[in-house]
Amino acid sequence: FSFEYMEKYRLSNGITVIFERNSSKSVAVEVMFRLGSNFETKNLAGAAHFLEHMLFEGTKKRNSSREIANEIEKYGGEFNAYTTGDRTAFFIKIINKKFDVALDILSDMVANPLFDEKILEKEKKVVLKEINMVNDDPRSYQWILFHKTLFDRHPAKNPPYGSIASVKKFGREHVLNYYNSHYLPNNMILSIVGNVKNTKEKIKRHFGQLKQGRAIKRPVCHEPAQSKIKRFTEKRKTFNSYMMLGYRIVPRLHKDSYVFDVISAVLGRGQSGWMFDEIRNKRGLAYQVGVSNEHESDYGIFAVYTNLDKKNIENAKGIILQQFRKLESISEKDLEEAKTYVEGNYALQMEDNFHKADSFAVWETIKDARLADDYLKNVKKVTVDDIKRIARKYLNDKYTLVVIEQEK
Repeated sequence: FSFEYMEKYRLSNGITVIFERNSSKSVAVEVMFRLGSNFETKNLAGAAHFLEHMLFEGTKKRNSSREIANEIEKYGGEFNAYTTGDRTAFFIKIINKKFDVALDILSDMVANPLFDEKILEKEKKVVLKEINMVNDDPRSYQWILFHKTLFDRHPAKNPPYGSIASVKKFGREHVLNYYNSHYLPNNMILSIVGNVKNTKEKIKRHFGQLKQGRAIKRPVCHEPAQSKIKRFTEKRKTFNSYMMLGYRIVPRLHKDSYVFDVISAVLGRGQSGWMFDEIRNKRGLAYQVGVSNEHESDYGIFAVYTNLDKKNIENAKGIILQQFRKLESISEKDLEEAKTYVEGNYALQMEDNFHKADSFAVWETIKDARLADDYLKNVKKVTVDDIKRIARKYLNDKYTLVVIEQEK
């Protein structure tokens, strides 16, 4: 699995460009900024997520969100955006002969957003509705609670959407100043995967005029080691209870992160992972059982989540911890199956131009897009001893447990 066709270079204004040509019928173009909610101060909490909404709301050339959407959708294309703690991304996936349309729209959105006062007020209402929707839905809200409980100092404890209080205070000047000082070419990655030609001149024509500013760095945050169990329960009028049990783990550039990718496959792949098998298949305690494994530039998270009756919470907690102990006697066969799962799943994802463009850009925010090339090599190096060592070291009795408990 190799990305030898990948080109990486910089425009004179500081934009990092990543391009891989293939023989598909489509092209994915993604603009990613190296900043997200982890960069925000308290009174700007939610700014990155709010700006993600605002950039689709019209430019000097395209007056409305409908005009932007229609220009992509009339060719059967897709567009979307997302905000995380460390990045904000905007992407268009479209048939390859409309590559210029994608470049034109994305560069226009980035260079000439309107930030119209009326639209800004309307979009604040939309974002407040989105916050309420996440908070209403226990399956989404459990993540918010888990992050808040898991971290003491790190900004990853805050939800990417900010808070209702901070969003209500956003004014045009406020948002515009933040945009103009942060969303700059030297904080930007342009990642393109698809069957297109003459990319260099086209990219330069569309993105070369953006003015450079200063790179934004986030202060390094040293989170103290967790020395005891953290437990948080919130009662709600639901028919199910929702629980997450997990740990803070290593960032992506730590070699142990690849061991966690394999452990995640052992415990959490589809319906044959150990957690699903024990909790749902064998005992019928839950409908949904999953494992989350995230590695960012300066933190990582590993967690098991499930929804079940409150009387079964302690039982499920015991089963989860038991599976962690079982990793300490993992067989070569289980290890090999987990590795072939990671390899197969990765290959299927990389067939999709958007996933590939996004993966390159994410690696670039962490360190270098070319590291995508070493990903599977690093996974293949993981040994039975690595898994035993990691299970003992990290998946210990100092976990964080968050429960949304049904009142009934």
